[in-house]
Formats: sequence, C-alpha cells, structure tokens
Amino acid sequence: MAKMEVKTSLLDDMIGVGDMVLLEPLTEDSFINNLKKRFDHNEVYTYIGSVVISINPYRSLPIYTPEKVEEYRNRNFYELSPHIFALSDEAYRSLRDQDKDQCILITGESGAGKTEASKLVMSYVAAVCGKGAEVNQVKEQLLQSNPVLEAFGNAKTVRNDNSSRFGKYMDIEFDFKGDPLGGVISNYLLEKSRVVKQPRGERNFHIFYQILSGASEDFLCKLKLERDFSRYNYLGLDSAKVNGVDDAANFRTVRNAMQIVGFMDHETQSVFEVVAAVLKLGNIEFKPESRVNGLDESKIKDKNELKEICELTGIDQSVLERAFSFRTVEAKQEKVSTTLNVAQAYYARDALAKNLYSRLFSWLVTRINESIKAQTKVRKKVMGVLDIYGFEIFEDNSFEQFIINYCNEKLQQIFIELTLKEEQEEYIREGIEWTHIEYFNNAIICDLIENNQTGILAMLDEECLRPGTVTDDTFLEKLNQVCATHQHFESRMSKCSRFLNDTSLPHSCFRIQHYAGKVMYQVEGFVDKNNDLLYRDLSQAMWKASHSLIKALFPEGNPAKINLKRPPTAGSQFKASVATLMKNLQTKNPNYIRCIKPNDKKAAHIFNDALVCHQIRYLGLLENVRVRRAGYAFRQAYEPCLERYKMLCKQTWPHWRGPARAGVEVLFNELEIPEEEFSFGRSKIFIRNPRTLFKLEDLRKQRLEDLATLIEKIYRGWKCRTRFLLMKKSQIVIASWYRRYAQQKKYQKIKSSAIIVQSYIRGWKARKLLRELKHQKRCNEAATIIAAYWHGTQARRELKRLKEEARRKHAVAVIWAYWLGLKVRREYRKFFRANAGRKIYEFTLQRLMQKYFLEMKNKMPSLSPIDKNWPARPYLFLDSTHKELKRIFHLWRCKKYRDQFTDQQKLIYEEKLEASELFKDKKALYPASVGQPFQGAYLEISKNPKYKKLKDAVDEKIIIAEVVNKINRANGKATSRIFLLTKNNVLLADQKSGNIKSEVPLGDVTKVSMSSQNDGFFAVHLKEGSEAAGKGDFLLSSDHLIEMATKLYRTTLSQTKQKLNIEISDEFLVQFRQDKVCVKFIQGSQKNGSIPTCKRKNNRLLEVAVP
Repeated sequence: MAKMEVKTSLLDDMIGVGDMVLLEPLTEDSFINNLKKRFDHNEVYTYIGSVVISINPYRSLPIYTPEKVEEYRNRNFYELSPHIFALSDEAYRSLRDQDKDQCILITGESGAGKTEASKLVMSYVAAVCGKGAEVNQVKEQLLQSNPVLEAFGNAKTVRNDNSSRFGKYMDIEFDFKGDPLGGVISNYLLEKSRVVKQPRGERNFHIFYQILSGASEDFLCKLKLERDFSRYNYLGLDSAKVNGVDDAANFRTVRNAMQIVGFMDHETQSVFEVVAAVLKLGNIEFKPESRVNGLDESKIKDKNELKEICELTGIDQSVLERAFSFRTVEAKQEKVSTTLNVAQAYYARDALAKNLYSRLFSWLVTRINESIKAQTKVRKKVMGVLDIYGFEIFEDNSFEQFIINYCNEKLQQIFIELTLKEEQEEYIREGIEWTHIEYFNNAIICDLIENNQTGILAMLDEECLRPGTVTDDTFLEKLNQVCATHQHFESRMSKCSRFLNDTSLPHSCFRIQHYAGKVMYQVEGFVDKNNDLLYRDLSQAMWKASHSLIKALFPEGNPAKINLKRPPTAGSQFKASVATLMKNLQTKNPNYIRCIKPNDKKAAHIFNDALVCHQIRYLGLLENVRVRRAGYAFRQAYEPCLERYKMLCKQTWPHWRGPARAGVEVLFNELEIPEEEFSFGRSKIFIRNPRTLFKLEDLRKQRLEDLATLIEKIYRGWKCRTRFLLMKKSQIVIASWYRRYAQQKKYQKIKSSAIIVQSYIRGWKARKLLRELKHQKRCNEAATIIAAYWHGTQARRELKRLKEEARRKHAVAVIWAYWLGLKVRREYRKFFRANAGRKIYEFTLQRLMQKYFLEMKNKMPSLSPIDKNWPARPYLFLDSTHKELKRIFHLWRCKKYRDQFTDQQKLIYEEKLEASELFKDKKALYPASVGQPFQGAYLEISKNPKYKKLKDAVDEKIIIAEVVNKINRANGKATSRIFLLTKNNVLLADQKSGNIKSEVPLGDVTKVSMSSQNDGFFAVHLKEGSEAAGKGDFLLSSDHLIEMATKLYRTTLSQTKQKLNIEISDEFLVQFRQDKVCVKFIQGSQKNGSIPTCKRKNNRLLEVAVP
C-alpha cells in the first residue's frame, strides 16, 4: 500500500478474507483456499477474531520496517491489514493504558516460525515503548538474550534449521508509563538427549559448531579443541554445514550478546570450557576387561581425552576415571561398590554429558535473569511471551514427543477456555444474551496423561520407583491394565484394540487420540528418560572440580549434603512446570499467534495443502472460528461503523449530529436489515451472519461509485467555470495591455518628431557659435606667431654673440697647450733616446699578441669533439702557445659536451666504450653495432599480457630481454627462446608459454665464446659441477650479439667482481652434457642469402657456414 493511502478498515482492498470469522462458506477447503490465496499475494497474516494466523514465508518480506512499526502504532486492531504488529500493539496498549497484564501465546509445529514471531513481538514492543539511556539498556539486554539462548538451546532438525529444542516463557516487566524495567525467563524441558545422539539429517546444538567455526586458533588451543568436526563423536557429520548459516559470524554475535547481557569475561570463558568438556566427553571410549572374580569391568581406551577434560575442569584424573568404572550404592549406613561393564560405562558417560549441558543451560537462564531482572521494587505490569515447541508427530515418537504433546494439550485446553471466557465476557459487557456453545473439550485427554492415580505420567513414575526388574515392557503392560477402557488410548493389548482394523500398531507401542490427531509412541526409552539418573560417583567427582562453575552445577555431589532420597523424575518435574505455567497464563489477558508451516522443504512460494490442512486440524483453527461465530460473527464499535456506512442513508450522510448508536439504528432501519441479523450492544453493533456484512460492503462499494460519479460531475462543472472565469479575466487584461501599448506608441511618435525639430534648431545655433569661436581663435593664433618670430630673432642674436666669445677662449687654450708640450719635449728628449729600442720591441710584441688572440677569437672551430679543424699558426714564436691553446680548447669542449649527457646516456656510452675495448678489430660484426643504440628491453614484458606469467616469475630488474635461437646439438636446428639477463641470473624461457626453461646464476657463467666473423653465434660456458651445468653449455644465436655480450660482461663484473672471459675464435669447444663438441666457423655461400647456418657433421663437430 502506498505511503499516502489511508486505510480505515480491515475490509479495504482485502485479498481473500482477512478475518476467517467472515469466511463464507466455512469449510476446511474454503479455509485452506483463503490462506493459500493470501499466501500467494505475500499476505502471511490472517485473523480469527483477535487470534493471528502466521504462515512462515521462508524468505524476507518488506513488512517489518520502522515505517511499518509507525503505521501500526496506536491503531485499532481491525483498522489495518492483519499483522503481528497489530496484535503486539493491542497487547502493549492494553497493558499500558488499561493496566491489564498480557500474555502472548505462540504455538505451532517445528519450523512454523514461532521463534521469529517472538522476536518480532519483542522488537515491536522495544520500538514503541519509551526512550532513554536506562530504558534502551534494558531493551538491548532483553533483545540480546535471544541469541544466547538460541545458540545453546536451538538446533537444526529435518523440519527447521533453527528449531527451539526447549520451551521459553519470558515475562517482560513494565512501569506505569509502559517503559520496560526488566524481565524473567523460564525454560521448559531442554532436549538434552540431542547432546549425545541426533537423528539422521539433524545437528547437535548450534553452540558446538559455532565454537569450532568461529573461535580463534589460540582460543581453541586453550579449550583443547580442534576445528575439524569429524574429530568429535557427539557431532553428526551428515548435516554439519547448513546452507545460509554462517556459524563463525553467529559465534561472534553470541559473544557480543553475552557481553551486552552482562556476562563477565571469566564467566564467558567458564561457559565455553564446560561446552568443550561436553564435546570431548563423547570421545572417551571403553574396552571390556575381566577381573579375577569373573565380573566384567570397563577401562578407558585412550586416556589422553580424559586428561584434557580433567585439565579443563580441574578434576583429579584418577577420581573421574574411577567414577566411569565403578558405581557406589548407599543404603542406610552401608556402601556397596560395583564395577560397570562397557554398556553401563557408556551410559554413565552420556548421562554425565547430558546432565552437564542441561545444568549449564539452566545456569545460563538463571544468570541472564540476574542481569535483566527489574532493579526497582515498585508494582510492575507484566507481558508474557510464550515460545514453546509445537505439536510433534514423527515416524518415531518417544518420551520427548509425549511430554511436548502433553504441554500442547494443556495449551489447547487453556486456549479454548480463555477464548470462550473472553467471548462470554464481551457478550455480558455489551448486554447481549449468551448462548451455550458446543465444542470438543480435551480435558479428558489431559486427565489421561496427568491424573495423579491413573494418569500415564503417574504410572510411569510408579514404575520407575517400583523395586525389582523395571523395563519399558512392564510399563506398557501396566498401561494396558489401567488405561484399557479409555476411549482415547489404544494398544495391541488394550480392550479398544479389539475393534481396531489397524494392524500397523506394533506390540511395543501405544497410541493416544490427541485433539490434533492420533500419535503412536514407542515405549522404548520411556523409563530411562523419565528416571534421568546420574550416578552419585559422577556427581561427587564433578563437585570436587576446581572449576567454580562445574562445582556450582552439582551441589548434590557435596559429601556433607548427601540426600538418599530419590530425585524427582523428569515427567513429574515437567508436569509441575506446566501446571505453574497454566496458572500464570490464567492470570493474564491472552493473545494468540498460531504459526503454520506451508511446506516441508523450507522453500519460499510453496504451499502444501495437505500439510497445512494437517496443522489446521491439530491447531483447532476451525473449532476456533466456530466458537467465534457461534453467536455473532462480526462486531464493531458504533463510531467506526457509522463512519464506514453513513453514505448508505440520506439521514446520516454526510454528517450525523446525534449519538453514534442512534445513527446506526437509523442506518440499519433505512436499509431494512432483518432484526434477527443484528443486535445492539452497549458500545458495539453485533452482526450475526457474514452475509449481512458483505451485503453492507457491496452497498457501500456501489454507493462509493455513485458518490465518485457525483464528485466527478461537480468537479468538472467547477473546472469549466473556473476556466471560463480565467479566460474572461485574461481578455480584460489583454485589452488593457493593448490600449496601453497603442497610447505608448502614439506618444513615442510625437516625442520623436519633437526631438528632430529640437535637434535641427540646436545644430544651427551650435554652428553659428562655432564660426564665432573659430574667428576669435585665428586672431589669437596670429598674435602668438608674430610674438614667437620676434623672440626667435632676439635669441639667435644672443646665441651668435656667445659662440664668438667661446671660440676666442678655445684658441687661447690650444696655443697655451702647444707651448707647454714644446717645453716638456725639449726637457725629456735625452731620456727617450736611451730606452726607445726596448720599449718599441715590447710594444710591438704586445700588439702582435693582441692581434693573434683577436684573430683566434674569430677563427675558433665548432664545439663538436670530433671536429679536428684548428686555425693555422701566424708566427713561429707562438708555436708552443698555439698547441697548448688547441689542447685546452679540446678538453674544454669535451667537458661541455659531456655535461649535456643524462645518467642514462652516460651508461650507454660507457657500454659502447666497453664494447669497443672488447670487440674493436677483433669481431667483424662490431663496426655494424657502433651506430645501433643499446636498448636492452627488446620485448615489452611488463606491457604484453602474453608474458604476464613470466613477469610474475621474475621479481628482479630485467637488464636485457631478447628473443634468441637456441642451437640443438643433435641436428643443429634452432629453437626460439626468450633470453633474460637480471642482476643475478641468466634465464631462458619458452617464447609461446612464457615458462622458464633454465635459470643460471651469474656466478656459474665462466666464459663466452664467439667467432671473429660477421655472425651472431655465441656460446655461454657454465662452471663444471654446478647445478645449472647439468645439461651442458648454451649455444645461442642473436641479432644483438655485441650488446648482449657487453651487458653480460658488465653485469658479471659488477656482481662477482671478476672479469668474464670473452674468447673470440673461429673454432671453440662447447660442453653438451658429458660430451665436448667443436664448433667451427667457415666461409661459404648460403641458399638463404646472408643468414648463417649450422649443420651437424659428426658427433664431435658442428659447422657454421658464414657468408
């Protein structure tokens, strides 16, 4: 339903029938078909009055969101579609507003969704109640108790992956405002036999698998556990893993939940140590051993498991070992010790494991109760949530199924009683006459089971306490004697069996006709499971443990508190617990959720009619509908009834001014509904037959269509009138705007004409003024020019006078200077003649040097180091200077040239220089390689996805990567290989696959041999005795021989500090495995042109023909 839609009744947009009370006709087939129709449309909830039927969808549905919580909050129960939130809200508001204690009873068979339903109820209550730090802490603790109890009390069965193997009843306590204060949990009959044995296709309790899957290795080591499930006899292996269940994540959730609930770290550790001890108990095995006196006794086969259990629990190994081998019986003042045979020892081991786990579970419940109990002592309101096992009918039904079905019989009894009681109280409250309702009362079945003298449980207890030989067969014989005439009991030996045609009932079984159908029980194990005996020796051994938790679980083991009284049986304990539960439920207002499983495959979208029919029968749902419909099928408060149907009567439509009841009376009289079809209560109208309600719904639907037509007609008229008024208003606006536009246009035309006239007048006046200004300006300019000419004449005259005066002064100065010079020359002439020769020589030499350097500046050669040009020497005396300048200039331009190089270029030139020293004038191929740059990486291994595998295998920097030809010594043919040179190794790899064929450390390379001719063949010689030399030396051919040999030489020198021997000869030896082969190079013409070829001449000679 869309968010903005408003739904005011359960009957709106109903898929099928939302309330089974309104189903017509009421038959088993129509009931199932209605459930199926709603299930197919994802409507998993249906009402029977105030009872909610919940069908497990086996998938997540978007109907539990916070928006849904708000939608159902504080709404009437029948106001919205059926939902578990509606029942939860009704129960919570009744508790909060009317101060009525509530209980929510959730029933159904295993896999029907009872546990999930209880979680939804608790989550809804937690969402709608008050807020605050303390309240939120209480809510969180209540919610987080579920994962802990599920881990220790739930298990995977053939019908349910998370089946509750115990009954749980939680009382949630609230204050007067409706805020949670705390809670109390009660548990019923944990299926502890599952600890030691599970049916095929089922698992042990979740916690065992969660520890082994989710605990860390250190934690498992502390618990003496291993992660392998197959190591433990108590864990069934055929269903150890469950699809969709993450045991490791669930273990983390459980530990976090235990921390939130309030478990201390040492308590959590103690709990897991007990679980580990239970798990390891199953690995203890016994072997028979005969004593001297002829009695059989048992011994433990492998004491290692026993030792680890004792280390975990702090028990003396000898004490526990004796407890498994001997049993002490005390009678008055005497003690008799007897040995246990192998079968009895295994029974004792399993009994200890079951008791240890069962008591641990009870301790967990008690510990959780201590954490979540209300801290205040004020009066509290209580809401109870009962999540208990459903009715169980298996192929093999034993004591556990008998007890569970007994509990369901009691719940059915109280369900019928409380439903009738609630119905009767509503009739009395509304003043409607109550008529007796016929229904099946299952009290006779409850009496058959729980009667203190003749009940099955009483006879089972009597048989367990009877001295002498007691077996399951003697118990069945007693049942046949006492219950032979009971109409709901059948066996092969009872009197009722004479009239039975069913021969499938075995002799070791009996059958009870429950309210849900007949169930056949096998008596095997009834006596042992009811006794639930644990030998006193084992109890005392557990009490002696230094482990505080285990010691607390076995208080009866204290020698100071020995009680010779036989402990109560399992049946009597459960009977007392059920009686207490029934008494508790009868003090509260009940709310029911009936859970149904649609199929046995745990799959979505599958609805098995036969399976659902079976559950409907044993849940008594048709009986519930008939009880609800025995009087009046439908009832509704006057206000919502009048609000829903008021449009059917002219007097009540659209508004009724008087009381709501009077309006309903007027409405029903107007519709002429027969008086026997309805009755008026104090606050509600009661309708007897669903047909009457559906007739009202049909009339309302037709009337709504008529009203919709009327509303549509009025709307269309309003829309047309509105459009006409809008068009009229638009016409007036348009006309006013046009008139305004026309006047503006006329005004603009007049305005532009006036502006043109004004511009002509202003232009004439401006031109006149301009002429006057120009005349005045010319007069002023003429005066200025005359004055300028006069001033210029005066200035030139003054300048001429000043120049004449300056010439005179200069002439005087020149004459005086010449006279002084003459006097100085006459005085110093004698000194000049003595030093004139030397001065002239030095001056001449200086001028020649100056001229030389100036000419050299203009004749300098280029800055290229290979340019050998140099200017000619002008004078002989400058010969040494000329040569020194040439040397200095060459060194300087070489330095300038070198400064331009990068580090990479320097490395390349160093390699080229190294190649020159190694191969110049020795190898004919060298001159062709001088002009070729050394690239190194001819294969882009890092970029080519083809070589990804090779790149991942080589983690060093690759110096050279090239495709070479490897020469086969057998036939001289070549095979392509990838040659890789790294800092430490030489590698050869397959060109196609990239797999490394050979890897040689540089330290194992001793020599490289090649010819002096123009070919690319070379041999890599390996150190004898090295691992790489097993197949012999490598004979290779490459197009870049000079570069490869140079890089190999430099890399070897860098890594080993030793020079690699480069042998250049036209004939050299190559080691192939154990043989030495001579490789000889000859000149010859080739068919392939200029390509050298290699041929095998004999076993000791390979001949390479070079063109």
